[in-house]
Amino acid sequence: MDLITEVFNYTLSSILIGICGAWIFLIKSMTNSFRLTPYLDKFENTSNANPKVSIILPARNEEEFISKCLDSLIKQDYDNYEIIVIDDSSEDSTWKIISEYAKKYSKIVPVSARPKPEGWMGKNWACMEGYKKASGELLLFTDADTKHAENVITLAVSHLNSFGLDALSVIPKMLTFDFWTNITLPMISTFLHTRFSALNVNNPKKKTGYFFGSFFILKKQTYREIGMHEGVKHEIIEDGALGKKVKDAGYKMKMVRGEHLIEAIWARDRGTLWNALKRLMIPLYLQSGKIAIGLFLAIVFLLFVPFPIFAVSTSLPAETTSAKVLCITSAIASVLIYIGGIIEVKVGLKLKLRYALFAPLGSLVVTLGFLSGLLQAKRTSSVTWRGRSYSMKDHSQSSIRI
Repeated sequence: MDLITEVFNYTLSSILIGICGAWIFLIKSMTNSFRLTPYLDKFENTSNANPKVSIILPARNEEEFISKCLDSLIKQDYDNYEIIVIDDSSEDSTWKIISEYAKKYSKIVPVSARPKPEGWMGKNWACMEGYKKASGELLLFTDADTKHAENVITLAVSHLNSFGLDALSVIPKMLTFDFWTNITLPMISTFLHTRFSALNVNNPKKKTGYFFGSFFILKKQTYREIGMHEGVKHEIIEDGALGKKVKDAGYKMKMVRGEHLIEAIWARDRGTLWNALKRLMIPLYLQSGKIAIGLFLAIVFLLFVPFPIFAVSTSLPAETTSAKVLCITSAIASVLIYIGGIIEVKVGLKLKLRYALFAPLGSLVVTLGFLSGLLQAKRTSSVTWRGRSYSMKDHSQSSIRI
């Protein structure tokens, strides 16, 4: 029995050493991402062009947020633009609010989307409905719960033209409203600085390409040539899929920081947080169930397992070398997870430091949410989003590639 215990302890210690190495890599990637990612408003403007911009703004049941979004867009200092606001079969007063704004401001073009055809995600259909009304050379896609600084369109157009880009996406500040999102989002965000880092998006030698749905602007011609939203009509994470199409097609794209210029909402409450976590895992499972399960287990070990191992190892007598090694390695892994969470909380999300102290609980919520997504994908191959249930059967997802 002692031999079995020794082997078990050393095996766990080896895994924990690997977890420590992974977190050292993650922390290095995070610091490089924060330090080296360019800003939207820090560049040499070499363009005087003033092309028309069509802002495409889909909205479904957004009565709580859409007024603030429209107020921020109406106040833009860029003069050559229109705001196409699409009501996506809302069941609240969203359409009424859109109509009232359209009466007051000539730049607003109200669109009531036709019923969603079979096989389309709702937001993707609404974006296509809005595109049909667009008259601009550039298309700017944003969300109804996003707020923009008054110079953000001017900066985006100047940045796009000065660097000869086909597409540009801006990293927003993620607003959080509840305790559970505050402790969960930092643990998810740590992974965005690796493969999905803006540094990889901006590197033409890398295949990584995606957009932040809260703000991406691209040439109308580019949008047409990658197949528009029709080409990603069944994608759960359509902004990621569109960005991937732009990069795969060889267009010049760039991602920049703009947390001080744009504010977006990732999850509004516990319910949307839970659905958002599931929504991240379902596309992976639909690509490959076995690999998705393997990735889930890796996330469980990276984010959560060191904490309970450390708690158990400190409560038991450390009579052997293997037990001491297990305690030390689990402690180091736990500390590294905390360091990653603290960096993300303070530098990335700019939340209060106390939320980083709940890293074990936040990690547990992430793993349970991902597990729920796997089980739902396996059981029903469907996902619920904004009051609609979508069947994903026979629809492969390319927004997040394994």
